[in-house]
Amino acid sequence: MCVCVCVSECVYVCASARIFIYMYTHTHTNKNSIQEEIKSRLTLGNVCYYSVQNLLSSSLLSKKFKIKIYRTIILPVILYGCETWSLTFREERRLRVFENRVLRRVFGPKRDEVTGEWRKLHDVEFSDLYCLPNIVRVVKWRRMRWAGHVARIGEGRGCVQGSGGET
Repeated sequence: MCVCVCVSECVYVCASARIFIYMYTHTHTNKNSIQEEIKSRLTLGNVCYYSVQNLLSSSLLSKKFKIKIYRTIILPVILYGCETWSLTFREERRLRVFENRVLRRVFGPKRDEVTGEWRKLHDVEFSDLYCLPNIVRVVKWRRMRWAGHVARIGEGRGCVQGSGGET
């Protein structure tokens, strides 16, 4: 049974699952599982994707503008809190599959030069069309940037530990 504590700040406490949700981020109190967090992030990303799906498939908008929509509306929802994720190969694959689905919508089908038939773009063709780093690279870059911030914290700053105590 989930009890809503504060709707304005998106705070929920699920007593039976021992999950604390703050700002739509799952915090597991009994285990350190990132899989559920990534799953919920991808679900919220799907909600954003389907809300702008008609824009991404519109022939009136340029591909550059569609990529800007993806990077400013959908990607921040998925990557919120990604600095603390430790990705396994399975999670990396799930993130890539999501990104490729969005990019297929942005770039649309491609006409085969030999047969003249329309076909879906292959995953390797996205690296030529989408010049920016893929989603897994962005997650790893953000983790390294966050690690640099943590490494620069001085002894006198008194960072808060995960148990709630101060050092």
